[in-house]
Amino acid sequence: MKTTEWIKKSSPSGKIRNLVCFSHLRWDFVYQRPQHLLSRCALDCQVTVVEEPVYHSIKVPQWNLAVRENGVVIATPELPNGTSESQVAEMQRQLLNQLFDRFSISDFVAWYYTPMALNFSRHLRPAVTVYDCMDELSAFRGAPLELARLEQELFAKADIVFTGGASLYEAKQKHHSDVHMFPSSIDAGHFGRARNRTDAREPHDQKNIPKQRIGFFGVIDERLDLELLRILADMRPDWQFIMVGPVVKISTEDLPHAQNIHYLGQKSYEQLPNYLAGWDLAMMPFAMNESTRFISPTKTPEYLAAGKPVVSTPIRDVVRTYGSSGLVQIAEDANSFSLAMDVALDQRTPEWLSSVDELLRQNSWDKTWSRMWSLIDERRRRSPKASAIQSVVDVAGSSELGVANV
Repeated sequence: MKTTEWIKKSSPSGKIRNLVCFSHLRWDFVYQRPQHLLSRCALDCQVTVVEEPVYHSIKVPQWNLAVRENGVVIATPELPNGTSESQVAEMQRQLLNQLFDRFSISDFVAWYYTPMALNFSRHLRPAVTVYDCMDELSAFRGAPLELARLEQELFAKADIVFTGGASLYEAKQKHHSDVHMFPSSIDAGHFGRARNRTDAREPHDQKNIPKQRIGFFGVIDERLDLELLRILADMRPDWQFIMVGPVVKISTEDLPHAQNIHYLGQKSYEQLPNYLAGWDLAMMPFAMNESTRFISPTKTPEYLAAGKPVVSTPIRDVVRTYGSSGLVQIAEDANSFSLAMDVALDQRTPEWLSSVDELLRQNSWDKTWSRMWSLIDERRRRSPKASAIQSVVDVAGSSELGVANV
């Protein structure tokens, strides 16, 4: 497929034709909120996801462009090794101008997951600017010092703000006049496959692990209470603890190791139901710290859609949405977590499953995206803006830039 065709997806007259997303998360990393929402957006307009840069032994900055599901274009800046911090933003700005010029991107929505992208994109003039705040990034390990300041700038620039949960909504609504809460949704059909378990589909790296199994999937990082996991594995040698996901921002040497703890690595979104099918319980052993204060884990409804009882530490949004109704067991320490595992094991009754399904029917990624897009379209019709780059592209600055892997 020619690159010029990627940006020419047809759309009804008067509808926005392009959405350009600025993301701190790699599209091919963990399949989560951005992929769920933007792959649905791509059914109706052209979506381009601008990732953070990578560095190579090249002389001239260039784009690495690739196409993913539903025609989503992944645009990754490739910069020369040794590029100074002061040069990075300017190189990205010139690359961005080149991208808009080459593919005639106009009448677009600017969709931000990271305020840091303002360093090279603040000159754009989108029809609508969206800040989809899915995490409190400033609380993460290694967060840039300027992140809080840039977030305030993004609040001033944004036409509308979405948040990934109730706690984030409460924290952000005082910074913007148009904030909407859109908690984690669910593709119930995808994870519901785990309820129809067949041994033939048991993954090869899990099938020889004994029962009982309590599992976790997701990023393994500073947000997990690794000491809790170590204590539980020691307290309950009769249970096998299965950890599925990449290890990020922490050393593998810091992970607890025991005969009944199994690290299976990162799996694709398509594979997850097959792993879930072989678990007796699912767990969310999150640490109670600043990095988890505002999280609303997407995996909660995914575990439940799979028909798996869940035990979680008292993450605020989990307690309010699932713990207060008894759908998820909440435990504050190792002793209560161990007891809650036994309670949860007896919880999977037809009545419990019926309550789970009733809650899950109230939401889906399809419904969430439809409501989001309606709000965006309303803002565009209510306050139309110029839909081009604010200034003429610097031809001299962009003429030396290239495009790779087109």
